[in-house]
Amino acid sequence: MLGLEIVLEYLPYTVRKVIEENMYDNIEEIRLRTSKPLSLKIGQEIKILEYQVTQEDVLRAFEKVCENSVYSYRRQICDGYITIRGGNRVGIVGSAVIDNGQTININYISSLNFRIARQKIGCSNQIIEDLINGQTIYNTLIISPPGCGKTTILRDIIRNISNGIRIIGFKGNNVGVVDERGEIAAMYKGIPQNDIGIRTDVIDNMPKPEAMRMLVRSMSPDVIACDEIGSLEDVKAIDYAMCSGVKGIFTSHGKDIEEINRNPELSKLLNKHIFERIVILNPQKRGEAECVHLDKGEKICKL
Repeated sequence: MLGLEIVLEYLPYTVRKVIEENMYDNIEEIRLRTSKPLSLKIGQEIKILEYQVTQEDVLRAFEKVCENSVYSYRRQICDGYITIRGGNRVGIVGSAVIDNGQTININYISSLNFRIARQKIGCSNQIIEDLINGQTIYNTLIISPPGCGKTTILRDIIRNISNGIRIIGFKGNNVGVVDERGEIAAMYKGIPQNDIGIRTDVIDNMPKPEAMRMLVRSMSPDVIACDEIGSLEDVKAIDYAMCSGVKGIFTSHGKDIEEINRNPELSKLLNKHIFERIVILNPQKRGEAECVHLDKGEKICKL
């Protein structure tokens, strides 16, 4: 409930009152669309409430999200979302202002999507030992189609690697997190809103390749963690990190290894045998996964 309670603080009183009167368990999203009914996402179901959202509701909520300083949040607004307290995120759409092919602002905000943050502490516990190699980790790629929990399990693996795992004698590693879109650590004014462990350093709001190189140069991490790799520049930066003696754990979209191998850039990493473990999440059943041991050619079902 904590994430929802924080989000409610950012909503106008009239909207907050309606939601509190229609309180459901496990609200994942609250959508405010100008001149449209207020809607809630609960699991895979969308609840349409009778309350009609006004333009004033949207603007008041937007001002609260920006802490009455829209200019301070201009870059995040141009990215289409703002991270607020508790790691919750607010999606923003309206009329984009384009200059030289780049979005420089969004005017006439028409819709806001408040996404309730929920950590799943311990969701990687059953698979983490497959990723540990002595006092370090195996280079690992986590794959699944969108929306199957790649970022959630990555975050919990980072927490485990950073804190150490006493029961197996793993002391913990320094982890550098590349959080380009703010979804892993959910930094708010320099403070991680998610539990990412005690030995973790974060760079957010920076392109992944540049951030990976900066972490290697400035923080000497044992492990680099990064979400949704796939471009040529990503691959070059990973090569740079691996050649510097840094281990890595990454995620990418794909339903299986064959699909990843069809990506012309990721296939380069597979062909170089960079990855020693691939964790494939089950799109039908969240929380189920298969860990492929590429160094042994065997598959172990976990989670």
